[in-house]
Amino acid sequence: MPARPPHTALPQTLPRALASQRAGLRALVHLAVRSISRGLLRGLSRVLAIATVLAGQAALAQPVATIQPTTQATAQPTTQPLPQPLPAEIDAALVRARLPREAVTLVVVDAQGKAAPRLWHRAQAQVNPASIAKLATTFAALELLGPAWTWTTPVLVDGPIRDGVLQGNLYIKGQGDPRLVVERLWQLLRRVQGLGVRRISGDIVLDRSAFQLGPQDPAAFDGEPLKAYNAQPDALLVNYRAIVLHLTPLGTGQLAAVQMEPSLAGVEVPANVPLTNAACGDWRAGLRADFSQPNRIRLDGTYPAACGPRAWPLAAPEPASQAARAVEALWRELGGQLGGQVRDGLAPAGLAPVISLESPALAEVVRDINKFSNNVMAQQLFLTLSLQQKGSGTLVGSREVLRQWWRERLKDEPPQFDNGSGLSRQERVTAAQLTRLLQYAWVSPLMPEFIASLPVTGIDGTARRTGASPGAAGLAHLKTGSLRDVAGVAGYVHAADGRRYVLVAIANHPDAGAIRPVVDALVAWTVGGPATAPTAGTSPAVRR
Repeated sequence: MPARPPHTALPQTLPRALASQRAGLRALVHLAVRSISRGLLRGLSRVLAIATVLAGQAALAQPVATIQPTTQATAQPTTQPLPQPLPAEIDAALVRARLPREAVTLVVVDAQGKAAPRLWHRAQAQVNPASIAKLATTFAALELLGPAWTWTTPVLVDGPIRDGVLQGNLYIKGQGDPRLVVERLWQLLRRVQGLGVRRISGDIVLDRSAFQLGPQDPAAFDGEPLKAYNAQPDALLVNYRAIVLHLTPLGTGQLAAVQMEPSLAGVEVPANVPLTNAACGDWRAGLRADFSQPNRIRLDGTYPAACGPRAWPLAAPEPASQAARAVEALWRELGGQLGGQVRDGLAPAGLAPVISLESPALAEVVRDINKFSNNVMAQQLFLTLSLQQKGSGTLVGSREVLRQWWRERLKDEPPQFDNGSGLSRQERVTAAQLTRLLQYAWVSPLMPEFIASLPVTGIDGTARRTGASPGAAGLAHLKTGSLRDVAGVAGYVHAADGRRYVLVAIANHPDAGAIRPVVDALVAWTVGGPATAPTAGTSPAVRR
């Protein structure tokens, strides 16, 4: 749905204009007091009153500016602080990590922008943020769509249901739901059966037209098409467009059972693999998996009994057919019959849904995206922005929506967005821009939902091994990001003195992964609090 137009109010220049003119006139009066009579002073006071009224009328005649509704925060442009020397402990951590100072950008500032920055190093340098880019996608979506917003997946039919038979086709119309996992697909098909349908005489048609993406190549990013993080978005995204191989040693001690989830119609998987007494090392390589034939997955190796039950998530070997194969397999597992086939197509215009499946609320989806840095879910959400505002989910359209949101809310030029997930070599942002976003989010009514979505250092999500030094674990909510040559974090730290800080630390360097101990040191240093009380008014502030 389109975003609501902003409300209007008086420009922020009005109170400043009145105050300035009043102050100047009062100063003249005070100077005159020393040399003029009391009677003349009374005359000047009357002049002051008249001038003040005239100044107010002039200011009120100025054009009215737009302002955001009172339920959302607004950002004011400010002068950026000057660079600062690195704290000794952070500088030492960089030396130990063998990371040049010029390879990192580091910021620690008050979350409300009411104090001088504690650290401001290369904050204006443009860097690749990796998955930290998800912060902009998720927070913009919370504002534009609302934390309770949901996706719906409608089901339509073009024929009557008689004696348990749908005499026609059944259509499933994808609308971008990122959480259409196996359990929820089962629920959707069970609800179809709840209509009395046991057999479909025609086809099951999957309408995936809500997203307009063109040809997709899951190997394009890094040549690893089977890595789960390379799964591509789809208007009808079934189970994250991925499969999971579950391996479970059996009680006989000779075999491990193999199960694929979800089941895919027409795809063969071995029922078991031999067990070995080898140590649980690189067990995936030991399986000697062969995915060269998408319809027949082979496991020609062995599985170490010492590994116990394990799960191996993979991008679907044949992504274009994954949704159709999953729907057909599950429909038949539920006892449903199909006269035709499962295929792609368009739902006829004018048909009303017979049922609709609703997704979890956006706040819950955002939590999954940020806690576990799920790329394809982030891309689904990104494309949903243009689907809701422009009627079609496209990368170009969503970039425009996000740029417009950034300019209107943060009053500044936006970063260079790509696909909303950070799985990109084109994405660019500065630490100053991330700081601005995080400060803006901090004073927003949506702050609780947003912060709750970020991994807690030393405890959960992708940050469970970050900032876990004694006294620092659990005191920061940080979104992590990593690619080849990129690593970093951005989020919030709760200091020992009760202050909240925005922290950004990103490395773009061939050894970027070495920044992790630097991040640990930075979190610990931030938790420790400033040695002296900071001075107000010099941070890049964000106010409501």
